[in-house]
Amino acid sequence: MRADRLKIIKEIETERNSKVLVYLTGDRLGASANIAEDVVRPMYDHVLKFGKVDNIDLFLYSRGGDVGTPWKIISMLREYCVNLTVLIPSKAYSATTLIALGADKIIMGPKAELGPIDPTLEMPSTGQTNKPINTEDVTAYISFMKEKVNLTDQEALCSVISQLAQDVTPLTLGTIYRTYSHIRLVAKKMLDSHKEKIDESKAQTIIESLTEKMFSHGHGINRKEAKGIGLNVEFADDKLSKQMWDLIVDYEKELKLLEPIQFNELLLEKEEVNLPDLKIALIESYEKIHYFENFIKIRNIRQIPGAPQINVNLNLTLPAEIDVSQIPEETQKLVQQLLQEATGLVTEQVREEIVRQSPQMDMQVVPIKGGWIER
Repeated sequence: MRADRLKIIKEIETERNSKVLVYLTGDRLGASANIAEDVVRPMYDHVLKFGKVDNIDLFLYSRGGDVGTPWKIISMLREYCVNLTVLIPSKAYSATTLIALGADKIIMGPKAELGPIDPTLEMPSTGQTNKPINTEDVTAYISFMKEKVNLTDQEALCSVISQLAQDVTPLTLGTIYRTYSHIRLVAKKMLDSHKEKIDESKAQTIIESLTEKMFSHGHGINRKEAKGIGLNVEFADDKLSKQMWDLIVDYEKELKLLEPIQFNELLLEKEEVNLPDLKIALIESYEKIHYFENFIKIRNIRQIPGAPQINVNLNLTLPAEIDVSQIPEETQKLVQQLLQEATGLVTEQVREEIVRQSPQMDMQVVPIKGGWIER
């Protein structure tokens, strides 16, 4: 498959006088990946191979991830090119959209989608259980109370904040505010990094459109809408659209993105299954390829009776006509050893059967190891 992709990548590079760099995090059900800081180091290996060039085309596919990583990627790529373009054939949500903001131009195919840049945090509530909290939801709640319920009295507003703090801890509210401010700062830095500077009011409109004015985190922003909010979007022509789509279809096959891992089905006959060498993300250029490979273990969690006592006695009864005293001592020892081993084996089989027939309470996915590997 890589040979087919390299042909397409080379065609794009030749036609656009660029170097193509692919960054993809998979969204396969059961084996997904997010944008994370650990991508920067292997990605730098690809950039070093490019050297300083006029044009880099960054091909992106991801549902998002760490909002601190996009600036590290963009600032690194800016050191090695004059013009930076992002190619988007399909999903480029959340932190991926943030990366796209740092490009001088965003080229989108017919199915391409950006997404809001309103991060969701896993934070403890006052009950100390982690739950997802969207930063824009908190600010929207306060805005709603001020504007729609018409709470202008300071004391009444303090009461609203107090009610909010009953469900979300004050430290969590502080983190939400910091993230709220950080995402806008990063978005502004991304837009300011362009070779051609963007007007301040236009930049502010883009940031507001991608944060509080997108009322659903799952909203997909198509290329017409993206262009409408002021982003420097170019519609891919038919040839480039096909090249980008052919690449993403090949990546779907490579990472098995359309083949969900059916954990329950895997555990039908076994209590524990190992899944090594799961490819969940990749970085690719014409020069080399890196995969992020995971090794996970899945196992059933069952309600097993407390410490069951299992006693197995295997007695060998010989026919009456056989005189035991006539059996050689070595043979008797061998038979005794075989009986002991059989007892242990049967005991273990009984224990496994008790476990297997115990009610299944849950399923546990245990990560064993994972990391970027050059292939």
